Amino acid sequence: MPLVKICGITRTEDALLAAQLGAAWIGFVFWPHSARWVEPAEAASILAAMPPHVSGVGVFVDQAIEEINAIAAEVGLGAVQLHGDESVSVCAGSHRRVIKAVRLSAGSQADAVDTIWSEATLLLDAFDPEHRGGTGRQVDWTLAGRIAHRRRTILSGGLRADNVCEAIRRVAPYGLDVSSGVESRPGIKDAERMRAFFDAVKTAAGANKPGLARAAATVGACDL
Repeated sequence: MPLVKICGITRTEDALLAAQLGAAWIGFVFWPHSARWVEPAEAASILAAMPPHVSGVGVFVDQAIEEINAIAAEVGLGAVQLHGDESVSVCAGSHRRVIKAVRLSAGSQADAVDTIWSEATLLLDAFDPEHRGGTGRQVDWTLAGRIAHRRRTILSGGLRADNVCEAIRRVAPYGLDVSSGVESRPGIKDAERMRAFFDAVKTAAGANKPGLARAAATVGACDL
């Protein structure tokens, strides 16, 4: 079944529930212009409360690689998600595994991802002229499926409990990234929406047996 990242975490209770439900990753936004921004010290405290199978991912947007590496070390991140226009040299300069966000627009082509650093895992999100992630906009799943055949891909963009089954069927992604689809407001997760989302993912993957999601998460936390 696809591994799941709950992104935009700002509270320990939300992270603990994500871990209980089977999340492989929890995401913290360190871009100061985001409504989901969190202090590195607070993120470190939240991550310290997580079980071993959950890894932390930090989201950055066109920030200096020195800042990215410093925050990653302070928080204890397992990976960094670069959500801006970062160059290959910035990606290669990370001291952590790299997830490179690709914002898909109407004119995007599948082969456009071939120019992105080959060691990065891709995260597909919908293009927005002002916001970087967490917009609730859905990507083109047909295009996303083509990309997922070329590169290891995490699917994001408008995922919710009522559409994630179809997204998995059409894209077959390595992982799923959800933020606004399980929130009551930016940065505050809704427990029932989170439970419904994980239930839908398990149903779509035919993985309803107890403990299966946790076992999958244990693998995914170490292998982005």
